Amino acid sequence: MSKERVQELRGQIDTINMQLLELLSQRARVVSEIGKIHTQLGVEHYDPQREAEMLTTLEMANQGPFPNETIKALFREIFRASMALEEQQAKAKIKVQRTSPDQKTIITMPDGTELGNSHFQIIAGPCAVESFEQMDSTAAELAKRGVKFLRGMAYKPRTSPYEFQGMGEPGLQIARQVADKYGMYIVSEIMDASQIPMMSDYVDIFWIGARNMQNSFLLRAIGKQSKPVILKRGLAATLEEFMYAAEYIVSGGNPNVILIERGIRTYEKSTRNMLDIGGAMVLKLESHLPVVIDISHSAGRRDIAIPMARVAKASGADGMMVEVHPNPPVAMSDAKQQLYFEQFHAVMDALEAMDADKALA
Repeated sequence: MSKERVQELRGQIDTINMQLLELLSQRARVVSEIGKIHTQLGVEHYDPQREAEMLTTLEMANQGPFPNETIKALFREIFRASMALEEQQAKAKIKVQRTSPDQKTIITMPDGTELGNSHFQIIAGPCAVESFEQMDSTAAELAKRGVKFLRGMAYKPRTSPYEFQGMGEPGLQIARQVADKYGMYIVSEIMDASQIPMMSDYVDIFWIGARNMQNSFLLRAIGKQSKPVILKRGLAATLEEFMYAAEYIVSGGNPNVILIERGIRTYEKSTRNMLDIGGAMVLKLESHLPVVIDISHSAGRRDIAIPMARVAKASGADGMMVEVHPNPPVAMSDAKQQLYFEQFHAVMDALEAMDADKALA
């Protein structure tokens, strides 16, 4: 008799389990509808006040046998699962999200140079434009190694307002003249949407720096123009925040976005930032946009440039950004991380050696 009773009770549990499953599925469908509306409105999916109200209501309605702490713990897990479902559905619909393993955005320049199509591209040049002689000598060295993308920074957002802020439009004029001389493309940082018309006359690729990664007004404005855009990860931005920043540009109509991993700020002081190489690889998996590794701003020092470059290339990234200067100690910004010409050539030799080793393997 007791065994039969146990089987009967277990049967009731099985029935209740199926009822709970159906109720959970029904709840998930309602949550999905709410998530769609939140996405359309552009509001946060998580509402802590709403969660607190639901938990309070459940506590007041609870008549046992489970204590309130158990009920709250169970429902918090349900809330977390629902939130994860909302976020997963929202993420699946963003334009920068990869939808198939072979999907990839390839940036194609006028001469056919491609970024994002298996060839490891180098973006290099001084931290900032300082003079024609400085840019000309640097570009000449870069051109020897086939570099097509030249840094031509004319505006420099600095921590202190008393530090060198860049040459402005005269710097862009110098960069354009030098780039044309050596058949290179200029990448330069834009600080404000009002600069787009003027800078468009000089720049081939716009650059949005780490400090402006979440400047939605600038991102929207850049999305309305057609030139490629380099977007750098913020100082402490999550990968999700980084991808949504890129979404502002792509959803605005410009699909030609390049993501740069430049390290994030941590407690470590031996390097300027902590290069998140794993994060860069997650970007490669989850997004179809090209990913470039910045070995200069992540390290903040030139003595480890070669191993950093090797890591960048071995990771499967689409390219690398490195700062190069004819005389780094007298550079007007970021003097400690810019490479001497001979150091730059050593880095390029190391990368070429990796290609040779791969060919022999």
